[in-house]
Amino acid sequence: MAAEGKRVWEPTPDDPALIIIVDEWAELRDEARAFADSIARRGRAVAENLIAATQRPTQDAMGKGTAVRSQMDIRICLRVREKRDADLILGPGAVTAGWHAHELTRPGEFLISGPEHGTPERNRAYLLTDERIARHAAHCAPARPRLPADRPDTPQSPPGPPQPGERPSPGSHDDERPAPETVLWEALSGAGPDGVSVGDLEAACGRTRRWVYYRLREHAAAGRAVQVRRGYWRAARPSDGRPGPGPKDGRPPGRPGRPGRRMPDGGGE
Repeated sequence: MAAEGKRVWEPTPDDPALIIIVDEWAELRDEARAFADSIARRGRAVAENLIAATQRPTQDAMGKGTAVRSQMDIRICLRVREKRDADLILGPGAVTAGWHAHELTRPGEFLISGPEHGTPERNRAYLLTDERIARHAAHCAPARPRLPADRPDTPQSPPGPPQPGERPSPGSHDDERPAPETVLWEALSGAGPDGVSVGDLEAACGRTRRWVYYRLREHAAAGRAVQVRRGYWRAARPSDGRPGPGPKDGRPPGRPGRPGRRMPDGGGE
């Protein structure tokens, strides 16, 4: 990148973004910590994402004199036994501000702190068994983007950003599941007063954050959607002083298309 004068990495199928997952961070060797520190300080601009898991992120566990801990903007805290552990994970003063991780009781409950999660809100994770992972992988495999390695005889150019009015291409399994635009609108329409997060919209539509934001801006410009707070959206309502939802045929308003179809059996949980 330095040789080409680039500052920001644009992921492509040939040069994808990297997600580096480290379980039991405290067990890293000293030489590995040096690389992890470099990734934490410089990796974001070049599409390197670092996910670290550890029991207690103390200074000794995270590494003395490293930038890793200070660079971690998103922190997930499961149940802890002592209040001070919540402050250790989520930051000084977290317990005083209402982040009571020591009061979590149900299996899989956690608190998440990040740019889009500024208030203490309980969440709950699913237990993913090996059988369920295999089932979901088999269901999603047909829709996986085909990389150049899958089609050695066919040249493939990097995908560009989604364009307004873009529709699924033929052969993209549009005959088996609702179009992403339809899923997005249904999620916005079904959101409560607090809205639905952009992350949930990404997961529901199976599209990138950039794609989701393109569509949200389209709906907002047309007065069909409103941003409740940072990272949370819902469909506009008459009380907002904006046009209400569009047709009741399952299509996103203002966009031509066919009504959404039901997911096949076993399509999601």
